[in-house]
Amino acid sequence: MAATVPLWAARSQFQTRQSSHSPLGNPSATQRKKVTINTLRALHQKDEPITMITAHDFPSAHVADHAGMDMILVGDSLAMVALGMEDTSEVVLEEMILHCRSIGDLPMGSYEIAPEQALESAIRVVKEGRVQAIKLEGGVEYAPTIEKITRAGIPVLGHVGLTPQRQHSIGGFRVQGKTTTGALKVLEDALAVQAAGCFAVVVEAVPAEVAALVTKKLRIPTIGIGAGNGCSGQVLVQVDMSGNFPPGRFLPKFVKQYGNVWAESMRAIESYKSEVKSRQYPAPTHTYPMPAEELTEFERLIHTRQS
Repeated sequence: MAATVPLWAARSQFQTRQSSHSPLGNPSATQRKKVTINTLRALHQKDEPITMITAHDFPSAHVADHAGMDMILVGDSLAMVALGMEDTSEVVLEEMILHCRSIGDLPMGSYEIAPEQALESAIRVVKEGRVQAIKLEGGVEYAPTIEKITRAGIPVLGHVGLTPQRQHSIGGFRVQGKTTTGALKVLEDALAVQAAGCFAVVVEAVPAEVAALVTKKLRIPTIGIGAGNGCSGQVLVQVDMSGNFPPGRFLPKFVKQYGNVWAESMRAIESYKSEVKSRQYPAPTHTYPMPAEELTEFERLIHTRQS
């Protein structure tokens, strides 16, 4: 979850750096209180929507924290948006651990074999990835797995409806719960992960009416993605909603683009390229000065050695 103060923040007040390798920035000017499971429960009880967004590295998590997000998910969507893979089934546990910092997705292949395997993976993500909770996909069939993890004291965020890791078995990225039978399956899955100990559940690509009814039947919050505004909160992939992608890329129907990071990055990089080519950059203001007498002596020594 958000609002964890990184170690570099404590160190930065004692350090002055003059190199290209320095901390990204300082903590938010208004120090946030750490978001916990109890914080989320309080928001749910007040019927205040819970905000959640994905991040795949420190800069994307840093800006999400500064923006005041309630939860930050290091989702396995990073397979596609950060690693250039075709779908989420390709990313492995070690790659997820490398990217994790808040809530971490257990990737395909890290929890399906047995609850014991899932617990071992969850412990690794918590200890090595330093997350505060883990997320895994699946409903009734994974309730024993979720219970195994939560009994070990690790908070679990469930995920029902469209489960992208299983897209090949459900015919692709298709809306779930469009029939009575399908809607009942979404409800049964949500109730099962709630009973297994999940603190909240993501509901993905489900008709808004179904998601709203499921939300009313649960004690825990629902986090919708393509499931209407009747859920307890919402989550989007940061790369999608910020517009950090080239023109022409397909976006799911439920995504609203709030910015155009790609265009701004292109403008900045093209300007940099142009100024380097024309020698406008670096200007004198971007260089380190040398005392005139030292430069004169340096030039004299060079001339002497050449003579």
